[in-house]
Amino acid sequence: MTITITAFERSPDRGRGLARDMRVRWALEEAGQPYEVRLVTFETMKEPAHLARQPFGQIPTYEEGDLTLFESGAIVLHIAERHGGLLPGDADGRARAIAWMFAALNTVETPIFEHSLARILERDEPWYEQRLRALEGSIRRRLDSLAAHLGDADWLDGAFSAGDLLMVSVLLRLKSSNILDDYPSLAAYVARAEARPAYQRAFAAQLAVFQAASAG
Repeated sequence: MTITITAFERSPDRGRGLARDMRVRWALEEAGQPYEVRLVTFETMKEPAHLARQPFGQIPTYEEGDLTLFESGAIVLHIAERHGGLLPGDADGRARAIAWMFAALNTVETPIFEHSLARILERDEPWYEQRLRALEGSIRRRLDSLAAHLGDADWLDGAFSAGDLLMVSVLLRLKSSNILDDYPSLAAYVARAEARPAYQRAFAAQLAVFQAASAG
């Protein structure tokens, strides 16, 4: 059965690999699974056909036969559970990798995403600088803990897993803020993940969509 995912026709991240379909592309590349992409605009995401797949009118979605999924974390977990290479074979290691997936999306991503939005949407507000400092403080507390856990290891818990895939996807949002520069071990961790052939293929595929839309 052909896997079909949805992605932005013209991504607001301008091809930097930050849109959430990148996580799904990367997981599919790691798992060695071919897939097709249905491109959507902000207008088509509000239409009934898309809302039937994604009730909140977002991307990505995942379709395979009779199965339709939304939420990037749920999709990555499904891919990891169905195919090899993204979850350890032993039950305890598998549970720990899934815990890191939740940590990436619930504990680490929240202040990072809010920080990104604040820098775009709240610059003219009187509370902007105070809010930015508060969010940066929250981010740094998360990064302190993450760096302490990682230590000098290559990955969060043994071999590369879906937990690392999602964690790196989240940390990539910090590149434009320079916060990650203060955490050399985490910057190296992100660079190791970006060097993976599966990541490179996924990034190139997403960038090609943006370049085609821009050329058109």
